[in-house]
Amino acid sequence: MQRVLDIVAALQSSEIPVAAIIVKGGKVIANAHNTKESVNDVTAHAEILAIRAAEEKLGSWRLDGCELYVNLEPCPMCAWAIIQARISTVYFGSFDKNYGALGSVIDLRKLLNSGLKVYGGIMEDECNKILEDYFAGLRGKNA
Repeated sequence: MQRVLDIVAALQSSEIPVAAIIVKGGKVIANAHNTKESVNDVTAHAEILAIRAAEEKLGSWRLDGCELYVNLEPCPMCAWAIIQARISTVYFGSFDKNYGALGSVIDLRKLLNSGLKVYGGIMEDECNKILEDYFAGLRGKNA
């Protein structure tokens, strides 16, 4: 999770500070961060971009045996893509009380009786602080 936070810390943009890393066999095969604002693409969430990069690296959309690390619980779009890509395990930091789709608001795993394993709250305080600071900064700019 620390590597995810390192990616987020390096961001100098208007993007919501979310990053994702995909690991297979103990090796990082893909990483990405949100670029929705900069590329004007509603699907440019960190998880989706990391999945695309991992698929390219492995030459397959099937990401069996892969683990995804992200600092914020995936939204419904990302959670569904994670399930469809057959990622085995998701580790996330902050619970998303508004859009969380792996347990906080809804749990999309129940729709397919998915075997996806999910562990939330990893380095939760650090992840929460990054997001809280970002949104506090936005509120300050709009005040």
